[in-house]
Amino acid sequence: MHAATFFDGTGWREGVVELADGRVRLRSGSPSALPRLDGVVLGGFTDHHVHLQLVDPAGLAGSRLGRVVDLGGNPDELRRTALPGVRIDVAGAFLTAPGGYPSDRDWAPEGSVREIADAASAADAVAEMVDAGASCIKVTSNSTAGPVFSDELLRTIVALAADHGLAVVAHAEGAGEAERVVRAGAAVLAHAPFTQRLDDEEIARQAAAASWISTLAIHADDQRAVAIDNVRRFHAAGGTVRYGTDMGNGPTPVDLNPAEITALREAGLDDGALLRALAPVDPLTPSAALLLVPGGSPATADPLSARPLTAADLKV
Repeated sequence: MHAATFFDGTGWREGVVELADGRVRLRSGSPSALPRLDGVVLGGFTDHHVHLQLVDPAGLAGSRLGRVVDLGGNPDELRRTALPGVRIDVAGAFLTAPGGYPSDRDWAPEGSVREIADAASAADAVAEMVDAGASCIKVTSNSTAGPVFSDELLRTIVALAADHGLAVVAHAEGAGEAERVVRAGAAVLAHAPFTQRLDDEEIARQAAAASWISTLAIHADDQRAVAIDNVRRFHAAGGTVRYGTDMGNGPTPVDLNPAEITALREAGLDDGALLRALAPVDPLTPSAALLLVPGGSPATADPLSARPLTAADLKV
């Protein structure tokens, strides 16, 4: 057994790590007279925007991710996906306007898009996603790539999702779309706004009304600069930023993404803010895979230094 400092998802606490039934486990407590683990303990991090059908999800086992949120795929296929030590939350299919993004994209898996023409088809689609185990509802509003929902239909989908206790996550792309979807009630933007620089007044409104999933590293040049500037001001205004990579969009790692961490730091998230964006799983959860930041302390815990905690780490 070793004394250890760990992050429980909200703050740093003291506990004990020990080997039990062949697994390294953590329990809370006030350890005394025990050797101290050289480093700090975390649960696996959360990637709030992935597409498991566009990668080999088996790579997540043994990675530094303990939870992923799939934001668009075939709900039947996603329902059958399970990985030891990794919690998988899903939105189910993309809900889009007839002919809207990504209905015409070759990369969109078969069965991953529902084209919604009216309130009745919206109700059917939301009910289908709920039955498939969705933890949120994903809508797309990409005016650069095709038709988008009317404000009225967007608000209807938000209300239908709310009836089931679910938030709406929106892909907003095109001039004014980020502003529009949040005013219609979307609680989360699947991508930090990258189409245009939001003014400070809009940033303040967004910080009070929605959270943003970062996905900064998928962009290049001007779009990357715009997204990082928006996130920097959103974070400074008290907005909630969630780490997400759009895993499957290009050759993204099936693990923690160093490029995304770097971009978040450029946007002003560091130390505690960065850790909160990564939303590590509570390591006291019995099924949680434990991570160790070797030699780290709460003040110096670099997520990119994290690795799985093993029995070898408990040897005196």
